[in-house]
Amino acid sequence: MPAWVRRFFSEPRMKPYLRAAGGDPEAAMRLYQWNLQASAALYAPLHYVELAVRNALHDCLVTKYGRPDWWTVAPLNKGGKRLVDSARAKCELNEEERAREQGRPKRPVTVNDVVTELSFGFWKNLLMSRYDRAFWVPTLHKAFPNAGRRDALYGDLDALVRLRNRVMHHEPIHRADLAEDHARIYRVLEALSPDLAKEVRATDRFRTVLDGKGDALE
Repeated sequence: MPAWVRRFFSEPRMKPYLRAAGGDPEAAMRLYQWNLQASAALYAPLHYVELAVRNALHDCLVTKYGRPDWWTVAPLNKGGKRLVDSARAKCELNEEERAREQGRPKRPVTVNDVVTELSFGFWKNLLMSRYDRAFWVPTLHKAFPNAGRRDALYGDLDALVRLRNRVMHHEPIHRADLAEDHARIYRVLEALSPDLAKEVRATDRFRTVLDGKGDALE
């Protein structure tokens, strides 16, 4: 493997690609480049599904509890409350830094700041079985008018959170069942809104990238 690859990408990072390429360094580099293309092609659909799920769930809970900061009165477990507190603390820190850099007074952290900071995993966890009677039955099912069972929806979201994290942290995804993960994205989008799913599909180029994976290893 070229010295510049070892220097800038590191041997541990390249090891999974070398293994998948049968030890061929040139094929490993092509696979690495394909992995980047696949991650880039998945970025937009994952972006849409994360934002749509977040906003749909938030809107339902605002309506149920009659206040934008619904988490202050909702029966979140300790883990959920800890994630909200962590998101608020990060928002406070970010605002302090921005105010200092811009030479202006610090503004209060808003509900929208906290909602934006909460992770995809937080929103996914609201569909866990432990929240079935607290959230899903009374209100969150309304966010997914075309969904089937809650547990199937949760399974899709759980897999997408893992995929999203690997894509965003520049990790290998070439060994995953990406065709199934791609299908999961559209199952969730269809559950939210067929119109939304259609709009996202119109610019989705992932299948083209996936079909080219074999060329990277040949």
